[in-house]
Amino acid sequence: MDQNNKDFITRFYSAFQTLDYEHMQKAYHPEAQFTDPIFGTLNYEEVKAMWKMLLTRGQDLQVAFSNIEATTTTGKCRWEAWYKFSKTGRNVHNIIHSTFEFKDGKIYRQRDAFSVWRWSRYALGVAGIFLGWSPWIQNEIKQGARESLTKFMK
Repeated sequence: MDQNNKDFITRFYSAFQTLDYEHMQKAYHPEAQFTDPIFGTLNYEEVKAMWKMLLTRGQDLQVAFSNIEATTTTGKCRWEAWYKFSKTGRNVHNIIHSTFEFKDGKIYRQRDAFSVWRWSRYALGVAGIFLGWSPWIQNEIKQGARESLTKFMK
């Protein structure tokens, strides 16, 4: 267990809890990549914009994190988010597992994993329950997220 990287992850998610996107942005290596099931793979500029977009828009966002583990080059944790999905006004509870690779004391690679179907059941209600598993709905969700990020970055 590497205490420095464990503390790094703790500071990262503590900043998330306080909506401090600037601290989160500074945690990424200039060659960083972030991947999750909705946004896909983002580069350094895109991941910084994603956190700013999500944290400035998500004033009701609550985050909890646990199970932090880290070595000198990798890390992982479990985190949960509660928020209101802006497009439907529905309350979402998402459970995410993050893995990290570190380079030069910063996040070089981050992969967030969660069930899009589970997320869609909260965010979309009945439509998510019955159709959230379908590639068509999941592609619509992903396309909407990328379009929102592209507009936010302009």
